[in-house]
Amino acid sequence: MTLGPNVYDAEPIPEAARAEIDRLLQSGDLFRYTAPENAPVSLLEREFADMMGVKYALAVSSCSAALFLSLKALGLPRDTKVLIPAFTFAAVPSSVVHADCVPVLVDVQDNYRVDMTDFEAKLTDEIGAVIISHMRGHTSDMDAIMALCDAKGVPVVEDAAHSLGTLWHGEKIGTIGKIGCFSFQSYKMLNAGEGGVLITDDPDVIARAVIMSGAYEHNWKKHKGPHGDNTSELEDAFARWQNKLPLYNTRLSNLSAAVIRPQIPELERRVTDGLRNHDYVAEKLNTSPWIDVPAALAPETRAPDSIQFNLVGMSEAETRAFMDAAKARGVSVQVFGLHTDNARAYRNWGFLGDPGPLPGTDQMLTKACDTRLPVRLKKPELDFIADALIAAAADVKEAASVAAE
Repeated sequence: MTLGPNVYDAEPIPEAARAEIDRLLQSGDLFRYTAPENAPVSLLEREFADMMGVKYALAVSSCSAALFLSLKALGLPRDTKVLIPAFTFAAVPSSVVHADCVPVLVDVQDNYRVDMTDFEAKLTDEIGAVIISHMRGHTSDMDAIMALCDAKGVPVVEDAAHSLGTLWHGEKIGTIGKIGCFSFQSYKMLNAGEGGVLITDDPDVIARAVIMSGAYEHNWKKHKGPHGDNTSELEDAFARWQNKLPLYNTRLSNLSAAVIRPQIPELERRVTDGLRNHDYVAEKLNTSPWIDVPAALAPETRAPDSIQFNLVGMSEAETRAFMDAAKARGVSVQVFGLHTDNARAYRNWGFLGDPGPLPGTDQMLTKACDTRLPVRLKKPELDFIADALIAAAADVKEAASVAAE
């Protein structure tokens, strides 16, 4: 078996984080509410909100926690139906269930994006909220989605765990819906190992989310509003919800914030490098008659750190053989729908029951491949990955041709 590039290690944490981490370790001051003001988590929230061009941000323990708190902050009654794409990570329907709501799955096309015909059909008066997962950084038609949801008064939560840095008509993904949620997990653009953040311009949403995240008593006063902004709007919102909401304690620690903050200035470079790497490999892969990398939608500027592609004209047996052939050449590939434990295949979400027919998603999952493509990779490593995948596909189809003779 050939040894391929290491696609699992993240970029090193910037050296600038070390002094702050050492300071925190010396003081033991890891809890976000210990400091009277300017705790690392509070500073992270303000810096992230400013970077995204929104009023408010709340850093929490994971993107799953951010999604959960988003639904709770919207004040949805128990058993409210929430529309989500059928192609997403299991944490998304789990967050809906955690919020005492009911996931309703929308079919997805072979370009990994929401099928708008199915979306419109399922956006009934029973739907209380929509979560749009920009899965693996692939943005669905946000113009159409927002027009339909706005017409019905249905709030949209953007699951942008994979999409920090992605643009739609030049507008930052995560700022289009009422709430945007991002991940700080190790394989994301900003890496704290674990962590997440939600953003919004709505003072009631952020006040409810902050209190429920674990801002007991009057710790909400340590959360920062926009610089130079009149804070009465936010203070009034906190006053409305003080002592009226449960505490779920999904807080982020100061240590995690200290790891994240020095990476924010690196984001623009990482996005640029990731898009360059993705498009370089995609162009090479599309020279194979057996591989198709779906194009971005016209308004979309992507920020990828992995690549997804569809196998063309391969049976299930050939698809499995392709995975083996790629691995033998040093490149790991997962086909989303061919693993009984893949958390991105809705058929493996046994806690949901029968979601009804999803023919587009079913077809897509049997041929959609996923390969890590970290932004730190250089051209020789990208060539290795692309060449190995092209050769693996050719091997499989050549073997099938010989067997058919």
